[in-house]
Amino acid sequence: MRSAVQIHHGSDTSNGFHTDGLIRRVCLTRGMHVPEHVAMHHTYEVGPNQCCSSVVKMIHAPPESVWALLRRFDNPRAYKNFIRQCRIMQGDGLHAGDLREVMVVSGLPAVSSTERLEILDEERHVISFSVVGGDHRLENYRSVTTLHASDEGGTVVVESYIVDVPPGNTEEETVSFVDTIVRCNLQSLARSTNRQ
Repeated sequence: MRSAVQIHHGSDTSNGFHTDGLIRRVCLTRGMHVPEHVAMHHTYEVGPNQCCSSVVKMIHAPPESVWALLRRFDNPRAYKNFIRQCRIMQGDGLHAGDLREVMVVSGLPAVSSTERLEILDEERHVISFSVVGGDHRLENYRSVTTLHASDEGGTVVVESYIVDVPPGNTEEETVSFVDTIVRCNLQSLARSTNRQ
């Protein structure tokens, strides 16, 4: 059975775009049936020239199986097809503050990305990272991915992010591009989990 993917954008009235100079608090799980700790992780302070969004994916596997792949900050290639190479630069990939450098496949508007692990919560199945350097256009990118058991069996994966809108791009273009990457990664995560 194929898994469903849903996309949610946050905003003034729920689109995730902010150009009026104000900082707004946006909960990207509003209206979704998620545990409180999940909603907390997908709430952002969105400033001018920033956008945020979330992608939701149902995976027909237990949360522990999905988490076994997702938690691997040291090996994102296990399910992220746009990554050509990854190396840990600081730490062991198991603690907040650890750094990795990823090299992306050709054809994307990026070469490399230096990323810092922000959260790795083994108990609640939460992982978060920020992009802190590299050769790319996604400045101040931060993502959070959470897992929780579905009422129908399986796992609900919610991945949300906030990022600056690159100069020369619109908010809509930025969200469309990043949502596409996130959606592809989550579809690959589902396939990889089911192959285990």
